[in-house]
Amino acid sequence: METYASVLNIAIPAFMVLILIEHLVGRWKGIQVNRVFDTISSLSSGLTNTIRDVLKLTVVIVSYSWMVEHFAIFKIESSLALYVLAFIGLDFAGYWNHRFSHVINVFWNRHLVHHSSEEFNLSCALRQSVSNIIGIFFFLYLPLALLGVPTKVIAVVAPIQLFAQFWYHTRLIDKMGFLEYIIVTPSHHRVHHAINDEYLDKNFSQIFIIWDKLFGTFQEELKDKPPVYGIKKPVKTWNPLVINYLHMWLLFKDAWRTEKLWDKVRIWFMPTGWRPEDVKKAYPLASTKDPYAQKKYETAASPLLKMWMLAQLFLTGALMLFLFNRIADYALFEILMGGLFLLLSIFSYTSLMDGSKINLITEVLKLLVGIGLLVHLNGWFGIDQFIAFGSTTVMLYIVISMLAAVYFTYFDKARVVEYQGV
Repeated sequence: METYASVLNIAIPAFMVLILIEHLVGRWKGIQVNRVFDTISSLSSGLTNTIRDVLKLTVVIVSYSWMVEHFAIFKIESSLALYVLAFIGLDFAGYWNHRFSHVINVFWNRHLVHHSSEEFNLSCALRQSVSNIIGIFFFLYLPLALLGVPTKVIAVVAPIQLFAQFWYHTRLIDKMGFLEYIIVTPSHHRVHHAINDEYLDKNFSQIFIIWDKLFGTFQEELKDKPPVYGIKKPVKTWNPLVINYLHMWLLFKDAWRTEKLWDKVRIWFMPTGWRPEDVKKAYPLASTKDPYAQKKYETAASPLLKMWMLAQLFLTGALMLFLFNRIADYALFEILMGGLFLLLSIFSYTSLMDGSKINLITEVLKLLVGIGLLVHLNGWFGIDQFIAFGSTTVMLYIVISMLAAVYFTYFDKARVVEYQGV
């Protein structure tokens, strides 16, 4: 837990710098790379995923170390070649993990959030799931375990393989010559994120594009078919925690509503998007038929609200990093409550971006949890050791956040007009 948290001290600032560079280059080229609320939603999704990962809020059915211990045929000592083998093996497993998440109804819920942005930029790379709390694709790593690749090698290679998938989420890099035949490039991944019919469920590879070419899922980006981004059934919310469970909620409702027992069972394992015929007729869903007629989700917001949302994102991220760097000094329950505070904050301000009054409820809960932690810990996780009046500042932030939610919900002109549907 502490090791991963320390890695984030480097990774998160590096990602932010790269996102800023992409934005500035986009402005220089006259290309709108980011929309404020979309970017905030993407980065907030990254925060939720990070909170889940650091707090170990995941159930692993069978751990990799257990498979190595019980199934390894060989015992291999660490070497450079072994790290290369592990990297290739993880990439092969990642291809199938990714493909399963796209083509099977119940598994799409684990991945939908990553495709939910209607933009394609570096920030959308950070839209990662918190709903995949159960590790179910452990069997994909069995070949590596059989070869006896040590757990410590996987522990080093896995984050590298993950972070190496960040850079190609951009529209600013065109095709890359001979590299197009070897690695996943921005052009390949633009195809993957597109909702054009010819691009759907293509280019699942994570690092080496060879897997798509081997297994028949490769599609080149076509000049006369510019990619349109998002998902066929738009999420129409900025709240990453809501997005994470939209598809699962739909499956539950459809399974409940259909009259056929067989449909109640098979809906979970049918191809993604499949719905029982009786439910489709009784409860039709809006879907994008013509991608080029897409109307991107947007909500009205005053300049002041946009500034406050950016401040909320920054403050929540700063409090998250501080909490993670204090993990070793506090009990698990206290750290979990700190994580709950952060999730309530994200849920609240992204709901406010939607114009939903539910943000007032979560602000009250955030206030109660925050005050409870301040009283219980006699401060905010020892922040006063590093910043004078740090706990007082956190308390002021929590109160101001509550008051700001009331103001933007009931008194900000743009927000009130949007919410009333005028």
